[in-house]
Amino acid sequence: MKLKNANSDIYIPDDGRLPDSITRTTHLGIGAHQDDLEFMAMHGILECYQRDSRWFGGITCTDGAGSARSGPYADYSDEQMKAVRVEEQRAAAKLGEYAFMAQLGYPSSCTKQASKRQDLVQEIHNLILEAQPIYIYTHNPFDKHASHIGVCLAVLEAIRILPADKRPRTVFGCEVWRALDWIPDSMKVIQPVDTHPSLAPELNGVFKSQIAGGKRYDLAVEGRRLANATFLDSYSVDQCNRAAYAIDLTPLTADSGPSIEQFTSGILDSFAEECHRMLKDLKT
Repeated sequence: MKLKNANSDIYIPDDGRLPDSITRTTHLGIGAHQDDLEFMAMHGILECYQRDSRWFGGITCTDGAGSARSGPYADYSDEQMKAVRVEEQRAAAKLGEYAFMAQLGYPSSCTKQASKRQDLVQEIHNLILEAQPIYIYTHNPFDKHASHIGVCLAVLEAIRILPADKRPRTVFGCEVWRALDWIPDSMKVIQPVDTHPSLAPELNGVFKSQIAGGKRYDLAVEGRRLANATFLDSYSVDQCNRAAYAIDLTPLTADSGPSIEQFTSGILDSFAEECHRMLKDLKT
């Protein structure tokens, strides 16, 4: 497997051989930045962790150049930050026992415009075709980060140009830069993430350049997962200690599926109807 960009990186944590290390993948996470996989696709990581029959593979699309930085990283150049973030992502892949970790090395600007996204789409397409995962975890279309939405669109396009029998069974749109607690419960995919409780904090802690650089993602992600588990249902006891929320994006990968605008409008309309119905019921 040859990646396009000179600064790309493909890493096999257990020193397996290509392409076998990719083709064993059952759960594939595709994120914009280093650390997105560990924050949004923890369910997939845990589903595969220390299991011989399931393997989590990772793809990170951008090069990490625009990272926030302060403290010990305040004076780092973009090139230095890119190198640090590649090594951090490799360390997370080793710790999480991933099947493979591909870092494609695109600048963030390539995710934000359709005219600049085509090489990225093709590389994601090639990796999905090679891996043929059952499940894909990526960003959701309600995220507030433009690069995340751009990667979501790239993933959906990459899947749609696959032959129908090579497409994943399920595609999850996951939380990062906007929680999904507001989604009507009937549309939520609830993903328990409380097995191997020490693994998530350890994975979060790998990304020291972000935490020491001024963003406490480790605490924020843990808090969100705890809140999701408790605030899901006010009338029953918690079913798990930590949960991630996702949206099922699989309809968007079908040849006759809705457009992204139709899909998101349907969810927003359902949310508005739910709110208005409760207000009306309590006023009468």
